[in-house]
Amino acid sequence: MDLRPLGAQQQVQTSMGPIRYRETGHGRPVVFLHGIIANSALWRNVVPAMESDVRCITPDWPLGAHELGLTDTGELSLPVLARLVEEVFERLDLQDVTLVANDSGGAIAQWVAVHNPARLGSLVLTPCDAFENFLPLLLRHLQLVGRTAAGQRLVGESLRFRAVHRLPLAFGALTVRPIDLDAMEAYTSPLRKHAAVRRDFARLVRAISTRHTLEAADRIGSFDKPALVVWSQHDRLFPLRHGHELARRLPQGRLEVVHDSGAFIPEDRPRELAALIDAFLAETAST
Repeated sequence: MDLRPLGAQQQVQTSMGPIRYRETGHGRPVVFLHGIIANSALWRNVVPAMESDVRCITPDWPLGAHELGLTDTGELSLPVLARLVEEVFERLDLQDVTLVANDSGGAIAQWVAVHNPARLGSLVLTPCDAFENFLPLLLRHLQLVGRTAAGQRLVGESLRFRAVHRLPLAFGALTVRPIDLDAMEAYTSPLRKHAAVRRDFARLVRAISTRHTLEAADRIGSFDKPALVVWSQHDRLFPLRHGHELARRLPQGRLEVVHDSGAFIPEDRPRELAALIDAFLAETAST
């Protein structure tokens, strides 16, 4: 898959292990945070469509579609992953970051915003895990099958087949139209090919807890910086009422509703999302 529009692949070493990322542009940093069984390819049509004069950084976070396993063997809970995000900010010397998050990446972003917002300048949440919805019911089987090597192999091998992609228990509930095959291969092949990735994924799903998302939601009102919530009108995984409630609780939050899209707005409506981010960046640059 051609990800050159996202910039050349680079790598940063963290205390937990290596993180690959791509970077393009100059100016205010915008860091993108995908969710489980996705990677930087999620943003392949968003970043090139953005017109803002910004520095776009798209890491492959260790959420099941990364290719370099972590060296740290501890738990991969929401707080631990948030600390990893913060460490990447530090290692890359990023300040005044706009953090753009989707899916389970949005849960991590909420934790960063609540517990260590010093390097954040603003926040963009697209449909994501929040409140008691972590993981969404249709994807909760991953917490069971992802715990074992046999279950991980089953997930990885089954996702070889195009017919499986559109099942609600796979990627079918995430988009309103099929994800292209190259992107699906980018999302699913690491889990199939790399034992270290499977180990990381097992640690991730074992640590999933609504205790963390509920705490983040309870405290999200402490993030008194510009925040944009972009949600899908008829999301099958993340109810629109959660988007409304997050925007209401954020002191400087506002909601934009996208039509004809699933939770993966970067897949279904990348240009519309890029335009909304551009407008938000222009507004926050003047404040």
